[in-house]
Amino acid sequence: MSTSQAGSPDPTSFEPLLGWDDDPRLVRAAGGVIWRHRDGEVEILLVHRARYDDWSLPKGKLAAGETHPAGALREVEEETGLRCILGHEVASTRYHDAKGRPKTVRYFEMTVAEGEFQPNHETDKTLWLGLDAARSKISYPHDVDVVSAFARFAGC
Repeated sequence: MSTSQAGSPDPTSFEPLLGWDDDPRLVRAAGGVIWRHRDGEVEILLVHRARYDDWSLPKGKLAAGETHPAGALREVEEETGLRCILGHEVASTRYHDAKGRPKTVRYFEMTVAEGEFQPNHETDKTLWLGLDAARSKISYPHDVDVVSAFARFAGC
């Protein structure tokens, strides 16, 4: 397993991590890197959450018994109003949430099948950006890592 210089797990590793993935407090979540081609550039969709005043990739906790792919599609639709076509898993992140619990989020690349954004209780704005602009806008380093993993996957 790869680790960062500080000795913590590589945030984009898919390998199970003893002492993390078996922690009974573990929060399991899934999300999407929604992408499109626009004017010769790959763009991804970011969401803004007014509650936290942050920009991130759409994601959320899995429901009991829900798979990561199903949870990713559900969370993306709940936060963005977009029904998407699920693609490949591109990254996973591990970090501690605001309550100090370990959290693992698995991300899947996806494209829009249908739908339109409407502000809701979780997300008040969305924004399509090129990859470099998205990395600059995103509020959390672990989400920047996911965008970089997607860029490698997509050959950008």
